[in-house]
Amino acid sequence: MPKWRMNQAITAAIGDEMAADDRVLLLGEDVGAAGGVFKTSDGLLERFGPDRVRDTPIAEMGFLGLAVGAATCGFRPIVEIMFAEFAGVALDQLATEAAKLRYLSRGAFTAPLVLRMSVGPGLGFGAQHSQTLETWFTNTPGMKVVSPSGADSAYGLLRAAVRDNDPVVILEPRNLYGEREEVDVEAVARHRIGEARVVRTGGDLTLVALGQTVATARAVAEAASVDVEVIDLGTIYPWDVATVTASVRKTGRLATVEANPYQGGWGADIIAELHRTSFADLRGPAVRFTCPDVPTPYARPLEEAYVPAPADVAERIEQWVSTGEVPAPWWQEVLA
Repeated sequence: MPKWRMNQAITAAIGDEMAADDRVLLLGEDVGAAGGVFKTSDGLLERFGPDRVRDTPIAEMGFLGLAVGAATCGFRPIVEIMFAEFAGVALDQLATEAAKLRYLSRGAFTAPLVLRMSVGPGLGFGAQHSQTLETWFTNTPGMKVVSPSGADSAYGLLRAAVRDNDPVVILEPRNLYGEREEVDVEAVARHRIGEARVVRTGGDLTLVALGQTVATARAVAEAASVDVEVIDLGTIYPWDVATVTASVRKTGRLATVEANPYQGGWGADIIAELHRTSFADLRGPAVRFTCPDVPTPYARPLEEAYVPAPADVAERIEQWVSTGEVPAPWWQEVLA
């Protein structure tokens, strides 16, 4: 199996889908001649030509609107927006138009497009370019939202997204673009939208992670003295209720580790649902390990403190399991 960086896996997935289906197009700023700002489309212009790999002006509303129109006409566009924050100027095209098209047309039209964006803290991009912003998209019925945790899931989820008949938003943790991982291109069907993966089995606690925090959760499981089961959520909307529920029924404890602020984070939906449906299986309240409700700091020491750290999460989990006392967010203890 090839061992690719995540950006190489994304390039390969786009190339494989474009080779398999001539309706697949790639649009975005610097996706062509430059091969992508994060080198996620390197060599695709030379391979498929300027009719299918198109550099666009700095006009997200315009080229996302172009993609919506192309999708309704039978194409399957992949749109790249460099940073998720830039999607703010084009949300109308995505949330009001593409996501509603099947519903408003009673199924006569669909918008099979993929919107890819880089997200997340950890590389010193500052408050305006380090958010994850899942909540911008998960409250919009009609589209799906996924986030890969490495090269293998990036390859599989992207290919699944291109083949989906509804809009799919892919939030790519940019601090993983350079991380290498073996990619099983023959087992691409392992990664399905809406299906989570148990990446480590355990019996004491279920730890649900997403995107860049999957590596954090793995490190927590290795460091903690308790037996932690780690779930890579993969799809934020619609998330895999069955897999998480089955794990919680086995372990009796549930926690999430998130790279987003506490308020409105994706873990709140998971915990609310499990408290509703599986409360009797829980040995106590579920816990979320998140970033604090402040903008992402630019200074490296502050940014490192901002994101949940494996050692800190492992220590809090051990205390929680041994004492039964639910740990408070670390920043509450600092401010107390």
